[in-house]
Amino acid sequence: MKRLAAEALTECAAQIRLLILDVDGVMTDGGLYFDDAGTESKAFHVRDGYGIKLLQAHAVELAIITARFSPAVAHRARDLGIKHLFQGCKDKHLAYSELKLELNVEDAMVAYMGDDLIDLPILQHVGLATAPADAHPELTQRVHWQSQYAGGRGAVRELCELILQAKGYWPAILAQAGQKGHC
Repeated sequence: MKRLAAEALTECAAQIRLLILDVDGVMTDGGLYFDDAGTESKAFHVRDGYGIKLLQAHAVELAIITARFSPAVAHRARDLGIKHLFQGCKDKHLAYSELKLELNVEDAMVAYMGDDLIDLPILQHVGLATAPADAHPELTQRVHWQSQYAGGRGAVRELCELILQAKGYWPAILAQAGQKGHC
């Protein structure tokens, strides 16, 4: 797999109907935070969440496939309206295959963002394979596109905007954002 030139990247991104995200190192900075009682917490970037909501508003389905299990991830998925959540997946490709069948999408219609070797089985099949700026070096050599932002620091938002721009929605989103609203 190689990086796509701008025109080919736009063509691939325009076909996306499903965006699948890993969590640790993609939606978060990859840090695991535990309090004294062993309760885990995670930090999610608000702009990534807004990008996800924009995609959903423009008929792109979202899903999360993660190897770990975390109540914080389940809460964030509910908060964002992400209906397809697969946690504790040691075989991410199996979850990916199930999701494709459920949503009746083909590989070319799917984008995936992952940051480590466990993500390779999915990245090798999707139409748009992506990674954050700080992904594992082996992964960065095998994706179509890499964000300029690190995981948990805007990488997801940049990918969402790439897809929205490729689909032609970005000018209307900007125009709507520029309108004065009420609190």
